[in-house]
Amino acid sequence: MRWLKGLLLAIILLLVLLLGILFAVNNQEALPLNLIWLELPPASLSLWLLVTLAIGVLLGMLAMSGVYLRLRALLTRAQRHNQQQRKELDRLRIQEFKESP
Repeated sequence: MRWLKGLLLAIILLLVLLLGILFAVNNQEALPLNLIWLELPPASLSLWLLVTLAIGVLLGMLAMSGVYLRLRALLTRAQRHNQQQRKELDRLRIQEFKESP
């Protein structure tokens, strides 16, 4: 089952890569990018889209890092509390065995 999942993922990645290559080949026209206050040099449309995708991914990761760190801290705190509860339960079980005749 695991190999089937890996094979399916490899096929999907190969198709996405093929579509990306076809997109890049079919969009070779150089376009300047005007950002109102800044005019960037002409480059292919596929390059501009890849750059904006990369910037968007990085900004998304940066925006989600606060949420990730907060959840990671909550998980660590919960695991520590769970460990303390287990120690308390073990102590109470041992105490119960000592008290029984």
